[in-house]
Amino acid sequence: MNSLLLNASRAFQALKSLLALVGVAALAIFLILPLSAPLPGAEVSAFLPAAEASAAEGGSVPVVAVETPLEREQRTVAEYIAKRYRIADAAAGHFVAVAYRAAELHRLDALLILAVMAIESRYNPVAESVVGAKGLMQVIAKYHPEKLSDHGGEQALLEPEVNILVGAQILREYYRRFGDLETALQQYNGALDDPNSQYATKVLAEMARLQPLRFKARKIEQSV
Repeated sequence: MNSLLLNASRAFQALKSLLALVGVAALAIFLILPLSAPLPGAEVSAFLPAAEASAAEGGSVPVVAVETPLEREQRTVAEYIAKRYRIADAAAGHFVAVAYRAAELHRLDALLILAVMAIESRYNPVAESVVGAKGLMQVIAKYHPEKLSDHGGEQALLEPEVNILVGAQILREYYRRFGDLETALQQYNGALDDPNSQYATKVLAEMARLQPLRFKARKIEQSV
């Protein structure tokens, strides 16, 4: 009986020792591991810049549009035209954008095209003269039917984009024919016999007023 009790006591002591070891091991594991598990993606965002970390965690990163030098120049010119001729900002912006596109297409200066519009119609897209000239650049349809056939005919001249593109094409043809801008402008106006070239003088003066806006936009670009 005594032997049985002695064996039981030894077994109890061994069990206590085992439980004590388990408790110590559990405490050690608890102390080594972090108190709380990191949130999903935290291990990634901890090493990323703020904007990239936001994207990695599913957030949105604001995109800031950067204005190109050409866009800055066009905006500056459009703002001037809208204010000087009292037209809507959106309309001025559209006219300027098309003028720059027409200039690239027909190898002209965009400011020259805009200056012609200023003198011809003061940026009125539905302007019509007694001799049949229409639109921003006052194109006379009967003299240029082949240029209008692809655009739907004469009535298309009241569409700003068509009028600017066709007007620029006509001006380029005259410039190529005469090899002189002043003469080309006089021909565009139908005043080739004017010894004083009054029309060309007005257009070139208007163009000169626009030039500082281009220089200003480019100066800003160089200083950035």
